[in-house]
Amino acid sequence: QVQFVESGGGLVQPGGSLRFPCAASGFTFRRYALNWYRQAPGKERELVAAISAAGDSTKYADSVKGRFTITRDNAKRTVYLQMNSLKPEDTAVYFCNTPYGVIRENYWGQGTQVTVTS
Repeated sequence: QVQFVESGGGLVQPGGSLRFPCAASGFTFRRYALNWYRQAPGKERELVAAISAAGDSTKYADSVKGRFTITRDNAKRTVYLQMNSLKPEDTAVYFCNTPYGVIRENYWGQGTQVTVTS
């Protein structure tokens, strides 16, 4: 069974930082590119960051470029999101998943809530 377990979100002040993991299981982790997504209340889910299967290529949404960093550890089957210089508009539930295909269509974790407020 495919599973994604996101954890480590929380409440943080503007300008603060968070780093949290997403642990995956049930598929050959090292063969898949992975993305971080987020969904704010009343908004569509959006792509935040992407990393290749080998971890040697990354891409970011313009809104987070220069502030967020995606990394992965294939031995631990875990992808991470480092978030710096956080803004209130970064408030959302954050999810990880594959970019497309059967896994993305059918399996989503609970996500982790990030709230940026003073």
